[in-house]
Amino acid sequence: MNIVFVEPHFPRNQREFVRALAQAGANVLGVGETPAEYLDDELKSWMGHYEQVGSVTDVEAMTAVVRKLQGMVWVDRLEATIESHTMPAAIVREATGIPGTSVHTTWLCRDKPSMKEALRQVGVPTAASTAASGVDEVRAFAERVGYPLILKPRDGAGAAATSKVEDDSELEAALAQFGPGTTSIAVEEFIEGHEGFYDTICVDGRPKVDYACHYFPGVLEAMRTRWISPTYITTNRIDGGGLYHEIREMGQKVITALGIGTSATHMEWFHGPKGLKFSEIGARPPGVGCYDLYSAANDMDTYRAWADAIVHGNVTTRPSRSHSAAIIALRPDRDGTITGYSGLDDVENRLGRWIIDAHLPPVGTPTQPIEAGYMANAYIRLRHPDYDVLRSMVDNVGQVVQVHAG
Repeated sequence: MNIVFVEPHFPRNQREFVRALAQAGANVLGVGETPAEYLDDELKSWMGHYEQVGSVTDVEAMTAVVRKLQGMVWVDRLEATIESHTMPAAIVREATGIPGTSVHTTWLCRDKPSMKEALRQVGVPTAASTAASGVDEVRAFAERVGYPLILKPRDGAGAAATSKVEDDSELEAALAQFGPGTTSIAVEEFIEGHEGFYDTICVDGRPKVDYACHYFPGVLEAMRTRWISPTYITTNRIDGGGLYHEIREMGQKVITALGIGTSATHMEWFHGPKGLKFSEIGARPPGVGCYDLYSAANDMDTYRAWADAIVHGNVTTRPSRSHSAAIIALRPDRDGTITGYSGLDDVENRLGRWIIDAHLPPVGTPTQPIEAGYMANAYIRLRHPDYDVLRSMVDNVGQVVQVHAG
């Protein structure tokens, strides 16, 4: 099978998808923005061919490159695993006759109000929402639904450019950030409750492998509050029924309603006083190293499971559920450059056997803004057979380890 893979070089874990496709027996044709001479030998060894483009989101350029590749070999699939690449990839697929996730399905997965409307029609519980074409429509929605509300770009991913507003004055401040030229804003009811996500690897619209994760705290708070060391944990209790059974049922409804076939998915959910509520979905693998945690927790290569679904239309490996696994983001105490760490020896001495790995940028490294995400600065990843014990471990790491900057 000949598979075009979009952007094999950046970010770093993109190479793992290429590796897995090659190990599954595919001939990988890479298309990316990095010059070929900058690619390392290992990455090159997993690809049969590589083409550079100015931008992988330039549909015209991508279409031309894919047609060139089709002149060389029969192209069976075109895969993109980054949110901002999914729509250009879908457009190129349809222009060049390559099977895969359609433009319509991709649009529903990226346009939050349309996504929620499609899901409400099949009985999936979601927050009240609308696609406002201007600030007056946002104000009218606020008057009708009440506060608090969430505002975000219609095709935003995660907490990017997202605001929570509690009253009229906060609403006006948030609207000012969108600028006078904004013609579309996704606005929705804020759902109180615990936040998590549900990831699948699907074949023909049926999950073959799945995982459930929990955020502590919720993403919006985590990406706005410096002193918090946020974490997410993948649980090994997903087969225990209860809430996880509800999440699986909801996930299948969403996948069917949006027409997702053979693809990875990443779904966000809330659970609180109003029960389980669907938040949003991406027709792609999750980011921030989730597949690494799933692999460490389940004695399997999750990238390979994804590749087997794409290449062979089946996944034979099954998660062991032997461990839960977590990442904890360690924020510098201020912006600047890293001047040192404290508490690392203590954590290593007490919890070393449970640490998967750590990323600790050296002294002198410029800090990244906290809204850049869980892997932007320092982080530690851990696993443990007991989910509750793991939760207490990551809480302790957040209390003990400090990243100093100046």
